Amino acid sequence: MKRSNTQKLKDALEEDIINGRLLPGDKLDHDALARQYGVSRTPIREAVQQLVVSGLVNVKPKKGTFVAKMSLDQLIEMFEVMAELEGMCGRLAARRIQTGELEALRSALLRCEDPEVMADPDDYYYENEEFHNCIYAASHNQFLASEARQLKQRLKPYRRMQLQARNRVSNSIEEHRKIFEAIENGKERDAEQYLKEHVLIQGTRFSDFVSQVKTFGNSSQVAS
Repeated sequence: MKRSNTQKLKDALEEDIINGRLLPGDKLDHDALARQYGVSRTPIREAVQQLVVSGLVNVKPKKGTFVAKMSLDQLIEMFEVMAELEGMCGRLAARRIQTGELEALRSALLRCEDPEVMADPDDYYYENEEFHNCIYAASHNQFLASEARQLKQRLKPYRRMQLQARNRVSNSIEEHRKIFEAIENGKERDAEQYLKEHVLIQGTRFSDFVSQVKTFGNSSQVAS
């Protein structure tokens, strides 16, 4: 899936925030960012608007745009809710998925398994996103799908960051295969459980996640 220049710029800004090059509370200077990335103000403005929607930055009237703040506890709680939403989508999809939707899900899985895609965590993220979108659609519950997409967008930079961990992409593929098989075979509870486990940050993944999230002065303070 080819990314637009605005998307690439948004991803770069996300990484600057996650990796601590832009700190919680920092003001985003559009002119300085345009010079830094060698682009006009238009793609900068578009990328920043997307970051506002995702909750990574906040706009303060008459003051400017700033990197948002959120506690690590809040972040973990959001992943817990995301896991519940994903699990429900999987359970409903296993019961309601149509033939065409199942084929779309199979195609999304195959694209995730492409060696070239797996070699680039960012490319993999976007194919992974399409795999999940297929499950949302197959749930045939528009409200649930909308809520899941909204929260997934808010957590996007952290989900992308997780894929940088060693073996995470290959492990994710194995989890996708189990999820697909459960949905294909109509195993509602298995699909729900596999999706929850796929999203939840627990065990060694929790330790890896915490080690990746930068802290700034306050050990519980991270970018949102």
